[in-house]
Amino acid sequence: MSSDTILVTGAAGFIGFHLTRRLLADGFRVVGLDNLEPYYDVGLKKMRLDALCAEANFAFHDLDLCHHGAVLALSEATRPAFVVHLAAQAGVRYSIEAPHAYQRANIDGFLSVLEACRHHPPRHVLYASSSSVYGANRKVPFAETDPVDLPVSFYAATKRSNEMMARSYAHLYRLPLSGLRFFTVYGTHGRPDMAYWSFTEAILKGEPVTLFNEGRMRRDFTHVSEVVSGIAGLLAHPPGEGRVLADEGGAPHRLYNLGNNDPVELSRFVAAIERAAGRPAEIRYQPMPAGDVIETYADISRLANLTGFRPAISIEDGMAEFVAWYRAYRSLN
Repeated sequence: MSSDTILVTGAAGFIGFHLTRRLLADGFRVVGLDNLEPYYDVGLKKMRLDALCAEANFAFHDLDLCHHGAVLALSEATRPAFVVHLAAQAGVRYSIEAPHAYQRANIDGFLSVLEACRHHPPRHVLYASSSSVYGANRKVPFAETDPVDLPVSFYAATKRSNEMMARSYAHLYRLPLSGLRFFTVYGTHGRPDMAYWSFTEAILKGEPVTLFNEGRMRRDFTHVSEVVSGIAGLLAHPPGEGRVLADEGGAPHRLYNLGNNDPVELSRFVAAIERAAGRPAEIRYQPMPAGDVIETYADISRLANLTGFRPAISIEDGMAEFVAWYRAYRSLN
């Protein structure tokens, strides 16, 4: 058990909610920050938040990260031992429609976090990146050492920018930072804009499911509980200490893939939902959309060698859990 304080940004979000519950169970005090931005149903965010606020060691702050002075003041008041920065404008396709929202949330917001951590340094700062940074790379599985200079969406460009921003602060201020490249995270209390949610909703309603590129795509679906275990296991391993090397230039900055290391064909993914839902899907095919990629596939050896990270939940078991949760959720809303 630990009495340390952890600041989690995006605490009312999908991964932030699950991570905060895990950290509270592990005995941490958690300061949660979120601005409840209405990119998707705020009611879902409030439901997550209500569950967290029932916990004695959780304190919530409704705060926009772009309010730089307020973020700095919160950091000074709470002096967290660790920071996990998950707040962001999510969604690859929406970044084509609303790029300014991504610049504000993902670039300006992250700068506020870095500045606050520079003035009041935690023991370790972890921040969300994305598998989308691998862009048009054709070599699989994707490894952290692969070049990532071919983004195919503005969302990916902002996440790669976050990695470069973090590296510069690690170099300039010796701030230990770890970037988390998430691979298609799914699970209960998720985001309605993600494929596993929208496919489940459509199949249960008897509505058509749209598959792009004739369904010839693969995704490294990663259950949220395993992502959370990966993050929790990494907290005690700041770059530049113990077995964790600094980067090639000597800065205390490392990148980690958090994926399942087992990409799933979309046909198997749909079949898992059909089985859990107890009804067949009506499939419609559409061309490949701008900003999307054919395959994601994580090389997880770096994190596995450090923490023993080994995902084991199959897409069939994970989607059965989600479909059961979704049915209960819809019956209440």
